[in-house]
Amino acid sequence: MCLLVLAWHRHPRFRLVLAGNRDEFHDRPASPADWWETDTLGGRDLRAGGSWLAAHRSGRFAVVTNYREPIEEGRGPRSRGELVAGFCDGDAGPERFARQLAFRGEEYGGFNLLLGDPAELVYISNRGRGPERLEAGIYGLSNHLLDTPWAKLERTRRRFAALLAGEAGTDELMAMLADREPAGESGLTSTGLTPERERLLSAPFIVSPHYGTRCSTVLRLSEDGEMDFTERRFDPAGELAGESAFRFAIHGASA
Repeated sequence: MCLLVLAWHRHPRFRLVLAGNRDEFHDRPASPADWWETDTLGGRDLRAGGSWLAAHRSGRFAVVTNYREPIEEGRGPRSRGELVAGFCDGDAGPERFARQLAFRGEEYGGFNLLLGDPAELVYISNRGRGPERLEAGIYGLSNHLLDTPWAKLERTRRRFAALLAGEAGTDELMAMLADREPAGESGLTSTGLTPERERLLSAPFIVSPHYGTRCSTVLRLSEDGEMDFTERRFDPAGELAGESAFRFAIHGASA
């Protein structure tokens, strides 16, 4: 993912509400969200085999964003997407998985990783933070550390907080993610890219012929143990190209 907002124990009906956009080169092959051979649900990167966001029938979930930095610093011998798949398909709890990962973070390019299950939410980055167990709250993440106040993240987070005061419906959250307005000059980041590139990437939803928002995802875990997962996919023109929606009761949850 490249932009996500997340509410943990901040809605009367949902323990978790997560909404995010995945930005990627359009020619990088990926499969739509679906059930894997295991009990894990998510999209798959067909080049490296990992995922950007996935959830398990047990209620485990994970999402990763890249940390934006010069390309020679951002490479690693292993794919960051394997962290999402490894957690969801494994049996280590969020904090244990994150603490084990802290000893081998140099094997990956710069990343931010959120790991959760029905009981806890943990954040870790190999660029200077974590593991941290997160308390109830509203969080935002893009291609820097958790809650770094980039303009597009701050704008999305304000809209997200307003939606949490109501139903926080899937269509409302998808409309929030569809914001294509770039930041003004004062809101542009300075991460070593050209000004034109910084401006392109400053929109919550990115549209360009070669690189842009490939999919938007909403994940919600209700207090009564039901998870819903909706993915909408887009073509290079930013037009809707497909949608997948899933709803299931998590293992071990009370009815």
